[in-house]
Parts: sequence; structure tokens; C-alpha cells
Amino acid sequence: MKDVELKLIAELMKNSRKSDRELAKKIGVSQPTVTRIRTKLEKEGYIEEYTLIPNFQKLGFHLAAFSFFKLQHALSVREIEEAREAGEKLAVESFPEVIVAERGRGLGFQAVFISFHKSYQAYVDYMDSLKRMKFIGMPEFESFLVSLDDKIHYRYLTLSTLAKSLMQLKENKQE
Repeated sequence: MKDVELKLIAELMKNSRKSDRELAKKIGVSQPTVTRIRTKLEKEGYIEEYTLIPNFQKLGFHLAAFSFFKLQHALSVREIEEAREAGEKLAVESFPEVIVAERGRGLGFQAVFISFHKSYQAYVDYMDSLKRMKFIGMPEFESFLVSLDDKIHYRYLTLSTLAKSLMQLKENKQE
């Protein structure tokens, strides 16, 4: 990836509302160059979407959950596809609070869900619903719960830090 492309991605991660003119000034190229590079990065899949990170507490969410699941058995390719299709449907219909659902490995678990909930009871109801889903087959789970009402926060969810980190990695490679 070219340096100017990485700079553009980093700037968009910090604030995707900036105009191409503002971005051009920030990264030291012309506005048409930014427009051309942005379009290219979108087509190539480097930029998947433009979004914002809201204040979840102000929207009425008081709990974030990182839930780790142990499956009853390893899923076959067919079962994985069925789970993906069912998961996409459920994400819209039943579990809009889930923002990440991924397979993985670690701590003896094979999947992780990250979700936001309006209350502890809403989280309990959500977990009860997940346990009843037969296609997942997950009798064991552990969750790490974060109170969004806590007065002390170490680092809020942001992509700005990651954007700075990307640029630092690029600089370190050039040295």
C-alpha cells in the first residue's frame, strides 16, 4: 500500500466526515487525487463503510458484554454456513445489540460476541435466547461485562488510536 493511501485511510479513521478538500490539505495532495484514491480504496475493499461511534450510554445502553462461547462440537463447513445465514437473520430480527460475532480460539473458547444492552436483565434475556439456539450448540460460555455507567474509563472505543498506530508502523518500517 502506498504511503498516501495509508495516510488517507488513517485520516478517514480519525474522522470520516472530512471533505476530500480537507483530507487533501491534511495529507498534502490535491483534492482530485484524494477523490481518486478514495474511490480506488472503496472498490478494492480497503474501505468497507463509513460510520460513527456513538455515546452508547446516551443512547440508553448501560452494559457492554464480551461473551466467549465453547461449542459442543467442531462445526462442519455446512454447519458454519447454516450458522452464518441464521446469524445474519437473527442479527436483524432478534439480536440487534450484537455488534461482533466471530469464530476464534483462546481461553478454551471458540467464539466471541460483543454486545450492548440497556440493562442487566436485557443481557440475561439475550443470553437465555442464545442458549436456546440449537444451531450454535453452546452449553458453556463466560462473559466479561463492562458498566458503561462507570465513572472511570481507561480508553473509550475509538479508531483514532489505531489510525495513529498504523502511521507509526509505516514510519518504523521506513527506518
